[in-house]
Amino acid sequence: MPAQPTESIELHQVSAADTHLREKLLDNAERLLPVLAERVATSEQNRSLSPQTITDFRAAGFWRMLQPTRWGGLEVHPNTFFDVQIKLATVHPSAAWVMGVVAVHNWQLALFAPQAQEDVWGPDVGALVSSSYAPTGRVEATQGGYILSGRWSFSSGVDHCDWVFLGGFAPTPEGSPPDMRTFLVPLSHATIEDTWHTMALRGTGSKDVLLDGVFVPEHRTHKMSDGFRCDNPGNASNPSPLFRLPFGQVFVRSVSTTSIGIAKGALAFYRSVTQSKVGAADGNRAARDPSAQMACARAASTLDQLELVLHRNMDTLMADARAGERTAIDQRVAYRWDSSEAVSKAVSVVDELFALCGGRALFLSSPMHRYFVDVHGARAHYANRPDASGRNFGRVQLGMRTTDFFI
Repeated sequence: MPAQPTESIELHQVSAADTHLREKLLDNAERLLPVLAERVATSEQNRSLSPQTITDFRAAGFWRMLQPTRWGGLEVHPNTFFDVQIKLATVHPSAAWVMGVVAVHNWQLALFAPQAQEDVWGPDVGALVSSSYAPTGRVEATQGGYILSGRWSFSSGVDHCDWVFLGGFAPTPEGSPPDMRTFLVPLSHATIEDTWHTMALRGTGSKDVLLDGVFVPEHRTHKMSDGFRCDNPGNASNPSPLFRLPFGQVFVRSVSTTSIGIAKGALAFYRSVTQSKVGAADGNRAARDPSAQMACARAASTLDQLELVLHRNMDTLMADARAGERTAIDQRVAYRWDSSEAVSKAVSVVDELFALCGGRALFLSSPMHRYFVDVHGARAHYANRPDASGRNFGRVQLGMRTTDFFI
């Protein structure tokens, strides 16, 4: 079934304040679902999204959702952004993952010094940025900036991007606290190595990025401590409350929310199959099985809770930002746990439905197989580990200080 064309979103047609913007973006996502479903197999085979999917997302306005209006963006409420991600993930988890982690970089770029924004968006407001935040490369200080060398892995969507965010520790005097930063580098100065041979999220093309002595000027760096304090070099030029949100709260949700959509897709698929399924051995309708009924009830209830918590948390963060207040640390710690726990609960939903599908779910052509491996792939991300954030949440409740500042 061919997809209906999405309606390209232009700022002269729809302003960031337009009350219909959310509906338009979600409608564009809905229109793309049939063609995205058709592209899953090709994306799996190629281990990367098709260029047409990137183009479709551009026309639909997805890349610009969290981009500043002064640079042609839409500055939507985070809940709209994450709801689009959830919808896409119901049929094409890899596409949703790439949309989430690449589009969120436009939000972080808005936190950089204005000159860095000019470097990227001055020539092309549609430029895309991939990332690899783990500080696995070498950073050396030099006059006016830093020299980066080494390898960074798991850069989702890098094939389709123009720039890359790379994590690293800027050198500091002995005894000073660590200075974790994001370094902005043109991908024309990097080598992309195709290492992405995986069982899950195959279409994300999360390849390695290699640098060999690349200079990064000071203005193309962003301190994680600034993101934690919600006081960034870009806030003066991008004054919207959207850009006063804590960095950790926005980023972790960009890598956990796809799992909610995967679980929703798994439930929809399970219901469609089970409603008409008749057992070959006994002739009984699968829908009459109490186990099937309870699985549907548990899954629907869990997914409802996950979306409600996501929306509540983002509403609270935005309300605080609009009021010029910083969300309390203990609340941010709790929200960090909510993000990682959402993935664990989505895994539980998919695991139960997968087990009830029987042998047919084992076939590579089965959507349930894709949901099963991809939700476990999402769980493997460092930010989605529930134990670390859970222990920290418990510490804070017991009167101790947070040990996690990625909140």
